[in-house]
Amino acid sequence: MTYLSLFAMPKPVRITGRSSSITNSFVNGVIPVVLPTDEEVRDALEILGMLDAVNCAYCGDTSTEWDHLRPLVVKQRPTGYISEIHNLVPACGKCNQSKGNKNWLTWMRSGARLSPTTRGITGIEQRIARIEEYERRGNPTRIDFESAVGSALWDRHWAHHKRLLELMREADADAQEIRALVAAAYREQREAD
Repeated sequence: MTYLSLFAMPKPVRITGRSSSITNSFVNGVIPVVLPTDEEVRDALEILGMLDAVNCAYCGDTSTEWDHLRPLVVKQRPTGYISEIHNLVPACGKCNQSKGNKNWLTWMRSGARLSPTTRGITGIEQRIARIEEYERRGNPTRIDFESAVGSALWDRHWAHHKRLLELMREADADAQEIRALVAAAYREQREAD
């Protein structure tokens, strides 16, 4: 038996590997969060058939969060939808993560990893019908962010984003050089011992 097969070396981290998180922060950081009223939450749950128990609207598992029915971010830019009750449905972590920023209906019927169809969830068409009814009764707000804030402020926001990504690339190059030099020092020290 080799013990090396029981060992998993952590993968080296790249600073630039976090650029999508930075982009999502730049988008999510400007999206308003509108707290619903008690009546709005009750109405949403009634339409979804969940007054007795709140479950994932997509698969029926226990709900752990509320998912954006329509994505907030597509192609690294805001879609115009915001965090409001008309754009949120109860979801489990599996469905929320699997759906990501995909169209909810296409995703539910797809063979995507952890989609309700892939997991063999029964009653998918009934779930779809409830979500479609939910959409009909409460139309999510869609805002043209640039028009709302003006081109100057919007352009400045995205210039900050670009500058931060450039700094990350510079920092990553320095980090790679530092990593190589520290590894060389490690090897020299081990050979000296």
